Amino acid sequence: MGNITTTPPHCRVVLQILYLLGLVFIVHCSLAVAVQENKLVASPESNGQVNSTLKTYIVFVEIPESAVGLSTQSADLNDWYQSFLSKAITTSSNHQRPRMVRTYKNVVAGFAARLSEEEVKAMEKMEGFVSAHPEKKFPLHTTHTPNFLGLSEGAGLWNESNHGKGIIIGLLDTGIAPGHISLSDEGMPPPPAKWKGSCDFDPGMCNNKLIGARNFIAGDYLPPNDMIGHGTHTATTAAGGFVKGADVFGNANGTAVGMAPLAHLAIYKVCDIYGCLESDILAAMDAAVDDGVDVLSLSLGGGSLPYDQDGTAIGAFRAMQKGIFVSCSAGNEGPYASTLSNEAPWILTVGASTIDRAIRATVKLGNGGEYDGESLFQPQDFNSTSLPLVYAGSSTANQSARYCAAGSLQSFDVTGKIVLCESGGGDDVYTLDKGEEVKRVGGAAMILMNEKKEGFSILADPHAVPASRVSYDAGNKIKAYIDSTTKPEATILFKGTVFGDSSAPAVTFFSSRGPSKVSPGILKPDIIGPGVNILAAWPVPVDITNSKQPFNIISGTSMSCPHLSGIAALLKSSHPDWSPAAIKSAIMTTADVVNHDKKPIIDEQLSPADIFATGAGHVNPSKANDPGLVYDLEPEDYVPYLCGLNYTDSSVRKITQGSVSCTGVKPIPEAQLNYPSFSVDLGRKKLSYTRRVTNVGQANSTYNVDISAPPGIELSVTPQTLVFTEINQKATYKVEFIPHGDGKTHGKHYSHGYIRWVSGNYSVRSPVSVQITSYSDSSYNTKVSLYVHIFGLFIVIVGLLS
Repeated sequence: MGNITTTPPHCRVVLQILYLLGLVFIVHCSLAVAVQENKLVASPESNGQVNSTLKTYIVFVEIPESAVGLSTQSADLNDWYQSFLSKAITTSSNHQRPRMVRTYKNVVAGFAARLSEEEVKAMEKMEGFVSAHPEKKFPLHTTHTPNFLGLSEGAGLWNESNHGKGIIIGLLDTGIAPGHISLSDEGMPPPPAKWKGSCDFDPGMCNNKLIGARNFIAGDYLPPNDMIGHGTHTATTAAGGFVKGADVFGNANGTAVGMAPLAHLAIYKVCDIYGCLESDILAAMDAAVDDGVDVLSLSLGGGSLPYDQDGTAIGAFRAMQKGIFVSCSAGNEGPYASTLSNEAPWILTVGASTIDRAIRATVKLGNGGEYDGESLFQPQDFNSTSLPLVYAGSSTANQSARYCAAGSLQSFDVTGKIVLCESGGGDDVYTLDKGEEVKRVGGAAMILMNEKKEGFSILADPHAVPASRVSYDAGNKIKAYIDSTTKPEATILFKGTVFGDSSAPAVTFFSSRGPSKVSPGILKPDIIGPGVNILAAWPVPVDITNSKQPFNIISGTSMSCPHLSGIAALLKSSHPDWSPAAIKSAIMTTADVVNHDKKPIIDEQLSPADIFATGAGHVNPSKANDPGLVYDLEPEDYVPYLCGLNYTDSSVRKITQGSVSCTGVKPIPEAQLNYPSFSVDLGRKKLSYTRRVTNVGQANSTYNVDISAPPGIELSVTPQTLVFTEINQKATYKVEFIPHGDGKTHGKHYSHGYIRWVSGNYSVRSPVSVQITSYSDSSYNTKVSLYVHIFGLFIVIVGLLS
């Protein structure tokens, strides 16, 4: 038997510590394995079977150095793309549909193909492969506005831009209704010589207004007719011609006209009733660059995505490199935070606001209370005599009845009565179906109350019965009245079109909000514009009793986007030498931040709208035409920004299609990008960023800074005066963000302000958002105490070991 040695005391301590650490490690690993096992059980791919289902993938490639002679304009580019399929495809080739779906050459280096997961993995090993992802499906973001925006005949921006003459607006949407009177080419010049597009309609259907129309929906070989209405509405909002006497159900009567009435329209059909496929969107953007458009308008989007995984962002970057301005809708997922689509800084991200027109339908209760609402259907023969008023939502047995969902009112006696219905009820309960249900069971009329999130934002719809949509607050008061009496009654007073709402523009409830998820250091949305109850052309009559050319009134950021696309066309016509970034800057720095009542712009709850709802503010086209200073950007300026976001070299090349290595580029923080706004995450230490402005106003001019510091911080700007002696002269200034650190608050919160450069009539305003991370004194002392205790424990252990 060998000698037994005794473990020294200090070694036993070490072993005990190691033993405890080992137990912690074992428990941690056991939990990790358990979690992983749960994930495996939940995963449909864990059954050991090969997943050979074919999906359409967007495949991004870059031309390798070994293929130097291959260019994006080469005739054999498609053959090179095809070689990826030839080497990767291992399954039977008996598929009826071709594997190659699309090839791209302008906005994307790559192609779309039907592949299995295994084939994509095989492709990853090939030279030139960058990445691939399954294509996404994006939803659509679905008269008086020129006057509302200050555009008038023979004066101002319309006169100075010649109504957008010579500019081509490309719209990616649901197609177009050719022959609509809004698309008449009376007074239109022929398209500019640079136009290279084509028209898939029969001869004579396209003209000098509608100069191009193509269908990019894969497998759909029909002409790009608009079977939904969305595309016709957005196109004519951007650039429809003058049409007198336009109305919907006799409401909103006046002259319908788009933002840029002499601009040309090029239509790219990429959406149907099922949505918009990414591969089709990229194909249309690819063609639009070739065709020679000046502005691209996309009223669609699929939520927040990293730029290198967002086909729209990648395509828009390439368009921007070619000098094309890209305007996109922000999305209809408001009023919740961080719900934006189309967040890239080279895209104008457009939120939605109200206008000062209403299609009034006032609810009058039996107790004399009156509540203004809206309805597009305004029957002239509706008797103003009060009728019994009922609310089916008081029944606990059938909760769907409160929403007047299809079939939900069958057991209720509503014949000859006015029915109070609630908005919402789920994705399968549509607004217009509520009136149909009331009509089906014999109801005389409907009051539709907003959901809480919708607040005071009211949409005008063509309901199947006489109706009024009222605010959430009004709806609750109507409910209280019903509960207060045994015989509630009401009527609806239809007052037609009214103007002059001084609270306009206001941010509507559905407009998606920031901050951006992908890049919080870029303030989004950029701008808001008219998107509520907008009248524009429609393929078919909404009112079957009216034989006039059809129009419709609808709402969405889909409607605000083409307003800004048309305004961008006006600015491009007025300033043909301006870059897309300069146009965006002009729009943002001249935006209005007050309503017609000269009070801060409000939101759907009648509260002051925050910066993540309004962006820079509400568009002011005339001011944007003469902004004084602009924050300009060249395409290469985005590379340090992308590298600063920690994208890989291949991801940056995928976006920019340039030979980029981030190791050879000095990355910059997001807030350092020369953007017309500031979004800063501020901790204990001060931060500083610079901006460069270009003088596009008067040659000899002096600008003085005006600062409104976000509460809780100090802003310092140097120099405080910018002096210019010539047009296009540049100047740089530095902004320091200095935390106060008063120790009274703890945690993170946002604070907003602005920086404004003022010279005579010029006011160049940049909104400022700061996320402040503050620490209370007690929190700080607690951390110090913790560190002291840890250090003390370390000293004790060292003492035991010595």
